[in-house]
Amino acid sequence: MDTFVTETVSILTNTAMLFVVSAGLTLVFGALRLINMAHGSLFMIGALIAASLASALGGAWGFSVAVLAATAGAAALGAGVEVSLLRRLHQREPLAQLLATFALVLVFADLAQRVWGSSDRSVTAPVAGRFHLAGATVPEYNLIVIGIAGLVALGLWLLLACTATGWRVRAAVEDPESLAVGGTNLPLLRTSVFALGAALAGLAGAAIAPLESVGPGLDTQIIVAAFIVTVAGGLGSVLGAALGALVIATVESLGTLWVPAYASSAPYLVMILVLAVRPWGLFGIPER
Repeated sequence: MDTFVTETVSILTNTAMLFVVSAGLTLVFGALRLINMAHGSLFMIGALIAASLASALGGAWGFSVAVLAATAGAAALGAGVEVSLLRRLHQREPLAQLLATFALVLVFADLAQRVWGSSDRSVTAPVAGRFHLAGATVPEYNLIVIGIAGLVALGLWLLLACTATGWRVRAAVEDPESLAVGGTNLPLLRTSVFALGAALAGLAGAAIAPLESVGPGLDTQIIVAAFIVTVAGGLGSVLGAALGALVIATVESLGTLWVPAYASSAPYLVMILVLAVRPWGLFGIPER
């Protein structure tokens, strides 16, 4: 039972992290039809900002400030990138978008190394407490990460399903011309959505900083996992991102526990299996 509890909390923590970062990626694709290869770079920068500020300020209050700063910084950087570069590529072929965002990966990697150096950083969790359940000892901070993912899921659902902004985001995909004629500022809407996706990447990076080593290479690690989640769940589907994150985190955890030699390959096999049955993903919609 203690192993079951420990593994369950580990799976939910990994699911929470994967969902938050993948939600931003799938939101940008769903609203802008843009595959953002630089999404992992925003995750890494958010983690680095959080690591720097948390170390400088210290304590739970300092970590809270660091998380807010990382989220806001990633959102501002994302908005700047969309306005200065990606706005010109919305009507271009997908290959041009992929090449442009991949170039940003290289630029951000070099920028991060110049600003923060090449060594890994560690962040002290804002809460060091642990609780006991069925013989297992579970860090309280893991529950905070899971709670953050829950709040993000609730916030995205309220935004997309219950607000006029969410209606405009969905309409911008189906019929942007009619939406513009109706008075909606499409460039501002697209910038706002991209900034929101970047903010989620920064938030995920900041939240996971106490659980991972923060440094160069974090961007490529997370973007591969995020793409597996979004492709398996269905590009453009937030619900698909949540279910995909749960499936991938479960497969990774159980694979490490039962067949560690093949654990790293398990998420790719799951993605291949899903695409073989449903090429558009679990909750994706086939392109017309």
